[in-house]
Parts: sequence; structure tokens; C-alpha cells
Amino acid sequence: MAKKDLLGGALWEAYSKKVAARMDNPTNRGELTEKDAKKLGGKLVVADHGAESCGDAVRLYWVVDPKTNVIKAARFKSFGCGTAIASSDMMAELCMGQTVDAASKITNIDVERALRDTPDVPAVPPQKMHCSVMAYDVIKKAVAQYKGVDLRSLETETIVCECGRVSLGTIVDAIRLNDLKTVEDITHYTKAGGFCKSCIEPGGHEKRQHYLVDILRDTRAAMEKAKLHQQMETKDFNSMTLVRKLKAVEQVFREDLRPMLAADGGDVELVDLKEEGGVWEVFIEYKGACMGCPSAGTNTLSAIESLLKQKLGENIRVVPS
Repeated sequence: MAKKDLLGGALWEAYSKKVAARMDNPTNRGELTEKDAKKLGGKLVVADHGAESCGDAVRLYWVVDPKTNVIKAARFKSFGCGTAIASSDMMAELCMGQTVDAASKITNIDVERALRDTPDVPAVPPQKMHCSVMAYDVIKKAVAQYKGVDLRSLETETIVCECGRVSLGTIVDAIRLNDLKTVEDITHYTKAGGFCKSCIEPGGHEKRQHYLVDILRDTRAAMEKAKLHQQMETKDFNSMTLVRKLKAVEQVFREDLRPMLAADGGDVELVDLKEEGGVWEVFIEYKGACMGCPSAGTNTLSAIESLLKQKLGENIRVVPS
């Protein structure tokens, strides 16, 4: 039976030729020993990493020159699927000749790109991208072991999408800066959630600390809260909430208008505030001497509207009830 009969033709065709070749004949598979390290004049490093969710595991061997910190040889053993084998094989190749610090910056994205046949066509299908993550993780363990530091000290960011190496900070910034409203928007802007999809919501291939649905909800809520706070604090009438606008109009009435009208025994009350075609209509009711005054509908009305425009903004019209 052919491979495409087992896997389905479409899935098999989603792998690059480089991946297929390294699945069958990995060039860097094997192990390095203390004898090899001594022969090369370096220090042997052996790091293990396993993914409990799928049973994959990889062991990485380095021989590092302690004088230059250059990785002089790298080999691997993998007990995982074909994608994990091909990714580990390329990962070991990318490490060789690099300093330990430079190798620590190799990501699964670098590995996947190195496995592409053409720059714009992914080397593995999205649902298998998580298999390349082991390559990144085992490098981190090797670096930590060589340097004698805690693995957590090498993690400078909280990664949400392991397949795409997309951090929590990147996702939150993308939502805020681009006003993203859906998980599909996040994937479009950051690629998070575009591979194995475990990071989208609980119940996926792997359990995650953060999920896109929760990040989107919490970030949107924080944005709305900040927007409301800004509207409450702003002095721009157009940016205020309706409640804030009503209070602003009432403040002008209380501090400027009523003292002016009271000199002639008049008064006015705010009845309503409505937006109509981009203009805020302030509905008022005259009180006291203003009621029945001949100038209430002309000079007094014009004075009130001018005062409100001066204090709050030009797009205001006063309407007597």
C-alpha cells in the first residue's frame, strides 16, 4: 500500500520534499559520547525533551568548545513521528557551527523555514507544526544545561502559540493596535492559532496556559474600560459619553447661564439631549420671567446657544420645548 493510501493524498502532499527526505534518511541522527567530545576537544551536552500529549520525545547531543562556546557537533535521537524526526534533523544541522547563545535563538519557525522547498510554501501541514516545537524546546534545555542555569531564566516571553512562537504580548498588542474583534482576526495578524489550533480554546491537541478566546475577551474588556475612562475624563464634548455630555451641559447651565438669566428673573431647565445628523440638540424649557418673554425665542435663545458652543463645542443646537 502506498503512503498516500495510508495518509490521504492531500496530507502527504502538504509535506515538502526536504521533510520527506529527512523523514526517511535523517543525516544527523545518532549520538555523541564522551569519547567523541574528548576527540573534538569539547564538552558533551545531552538534553532530553518529550511531549506527553503525543508521546514524542527527542534527545539532543552537542559537543561544545568551552573556549569559544561554539557547537562543534550535534546529533539527535527521536522517538516521535516523521515530522518530529525531520524537524530534529534540521534543528541539529542548524546548531552546528553556532555559538550556544546563537543556537538559543533558533526557533521552530527557523527549522520549518529551513525545511521548505520554496520560500512561500510551508514545509509541513498546519496540524503537524506543533511537532517542530520539540526542536525549539530541546535546544533551550541544552543551553540551560551547558550554562548551568535554570531553564526558566531563558524564557523571556510568555508563548501562547507554540507552533508559531507567538507571545502573549504580541497578541495583546495586535488586538489593541488593530482593534481586532475575532480569533480569526488574531490569526490573520499574528498567525497564532493558524497551525495545530490548540491555543484557540480549551479541548485542543494540547492543554495551554493561555487561550486566544480568553485573551481576546479580556483584552477587549480592558479596551472598553479604558475607552470609557477616557470618555469620562475627556474635555472634548464629542468624545464624552451621553451621561458625561448631560453633566457638562448642566454644569454650563448652573455656573454660567442661570446666574445670567436670574438677573432678569428668568430661568431655564435642561429637558433632553439628542444627537441628530451629527449635531447635538439641547432641549430646554424656560422658567420664570423667560416664560412668555418676546425675546426668549430670539435673543435669549441665541445667547444660550452661543454660550454652549463657546463652552462645549460648535455642533450644538438649542431647541425650546
